[in-house]
Amino acid sequence: MIKAIVTDIEGTTSSISFVHQVLFPYARKHMANFIIEHSDTTAVKEQLLAVNQEVGRDLSVEQAIAQLLEWIDQDKKITPLKALQGMIWQQGYDKGDYQGHVYEDAYQQLNAWFARGIQLYVYSSGSVKAQQLLFSHTAFGDMTPIFNGYFDTRVGGKRESASYQCIAQQIGLPPEQILFLSDIDEELLAAECVGMEIGLLKRAEGEHSSKCHVYASFLDVNI
Repeated sequence: MIKAIVTDIEGTTSSISFVHQVLFPYARKHMANFIIEHSDTTAVKEQLLAVNQEVGRDLSVEQAIAQLLEWIDQDKKITPLKALQGMIWQQGYDKGDYQGHVYEDAYQQLNAWFARGIQLYVYSSGSVKAQQLLFSHTAFGDMTPIFNGYFDTRVGGKRESASYQCIAQQIGLPPEQILFLSDIDEELLAAECVGMEIGLLKRAEGEHSSKCHVYASFLDVNI
């Protein structure tokens, strides 16, 4: 019996195009000015230090900015980059430059599961802060009250089975009582390796050849 559901965001609850055509370009455009304007704040200092630790040497602010932009261009899933992107995206949400995109079927089904008492979690390569920002600024309003928790790359890579074991331990349920939903086969197979139930969201914007159970919509996921 499924007692908890963990969902991916990009391509699952939300459009891939929103992330790649709205959020990523916005962060890239504003990265340099944001860091320069906030380089004296504790939050930004901590992430610049994490950038130094990631590359193994001390960088100037200008060098750190250049490194961060390079990681964006390479689509790297690096924790300090994700944290800084989250800070910049908050500015965009607060200014009303965009809303967090969520598919209507995901909104409907997630709320239906919440009403049934099923625990809901998010696991994305984007930072927890970025996840919370997206779900708190949707066209449907603030969705964060329905979620029990959020996971990002701090628990491990999304294609590593150990990450899902860690998630199950933090949720406090046996893996077989947890359903993981994603649009990436390798992530689902990693979750399946530790005993989780899995489901692939195959939306019209992507093509998949999968051995996983495939759903065209959240409304097709019956538990």
